[in-house]
Amino acid sequence: MTTGTVAEAYARRAAEYAHVLGSMEAVHPSDRQLVESWADTVTGPVLDAGCGPGHWTHHLAGRGLDVRGIDLVPAFVEHARRSYPDVPFRIGSIDAIEEPDQSCGGVLSWYSTIHHHPSRIAATFDEFARVLRPEGGLVLGFFDGPAIEAFDHAVTPAYRWPPEELHRLLAASGFTVSETRTRTGQGQRPLGAIVARLGSAL
Repeated sequence: MTTGTVAEAYARRAAEYAHVLGSMEAVHPSDRQLVESWADTVTGPVLDAGCGPGHWTHHLAGRGLDVRGIDLVPAFVEHARRSYPDVPFRIGSIDAIEEPDQSCGGVLSWYSTIHHHPSRIAATFDEFARVLRPEGGLVLGFFDGPAIEAFDHAVTPAYRWPPEELHRLLAASGFTVSETRTRTGQGQRPLGAIVARLGSAL
C-alpha cells in the first residue's frame, strides 16, 4: 500500500471522517490527557504529522504551543484551514517532512503511521528523529496487537503492532520510550500510544 493509495482512500471519505472523528469531542479522555501532559513538556515548535482534519493541531495551539499541521490529503488540509484559519496547515508527507534538521521540539503522530507497511515504518521514525531537536518529544498513536498483522481498517488496510516491536524500532531511530498505554473497550479495537524522547546529541 503506497502513501498515494492511502491518501486517495482518505480523500474519498474525508468529509465523513471529519464529521465523525474531526473534533476534540470525539477524542477519548485518556488520549486527551496523555497528549496534553506530553505537550506541557515540549519546548519549541511542534509538528502535527498527519494532522487529518486539524482538530489536534488547533487544540495544541490553544494551549499556547507553536504548532503546525501537515497531511497528504488535500481535502483534510482544506478543511483544517477553513475550520482553524489561525493555525498553519500545509499538504505534506510524513515520510519526507519539509522541515530543517533539528527544527522541532515535538512531533505528534496520532495514528498517522497505521497504514505504513512494516518494511517502511522505520524510515518514517528516522524522519521524525531528523526534524526533532535533541531531547525532542514524540507521541505515537497505534493499533495494539499480539503480532504485526494487517487488518481491514474502515478506510484502507492498516496494521496492528505489539508495543515492544515499536519500542525496538523507535530505539533504533534514537528514541527512548518513557510511557506506553494501551486500552480497549466494548466493540473497539485495542489501541495504544507511546511517548518517547529523542536522545541527546553527543
